[in-house]
Amino acid sequence: MDTAVLEQMLDETFDHAVVHHGYTNYMRDYEVIVYVTADPRTGIAPSHLRYLFRYCVEARCETSVSAETWRASLDDRLIDHEAGVDLDGYVWGVKWHALDPGAKLLPASAATRRWSKALGIDFHEVRIETNAHNVTLLFSDLQVSEVPVG
Repeated sequence: MDTAVLEQMLDETFDHAVVHHGYTNYMRDYEVIVYVTADPRTGIAPSHLRYLFRYCVEARCETSVSAETWRASLDDRLIDHEAGVDLDGYVWGVKWHALDPGAKLLPASAATRRWSKALGIDFHEVRIETNAHNVTLLFSDLQVSEVPVG
């Protein structure tokens, strides 16, 4: 996959919302579902886009929430938006994460070179940063498609 095209596809995720991420049910590819909106004045309807990171050989997910915020966010009422909205702490129940600063392609690494050599196809590494999780993926190809709600 051309890196310039890949970078452009990733740049388009900035300032939208991740509503789901994880391996697909067949466990080879990693998907990130992004809720995309535009200024209502544009008339562009919101949509859900599926970013399918194909041949994903590695996925790492870590929190981007500070330990101090975690400490204040252990109350189970915070996993429900209505119950947690007036509480102190991170409200997990909003069920989405802001893509800020977003997704970026990382430089070639020993791991991407090793997988490229082993499988005979190009591999890339991307870091997706949100206000709750940071996800790093090693993959070969990216496909973007619109998905219906649900």
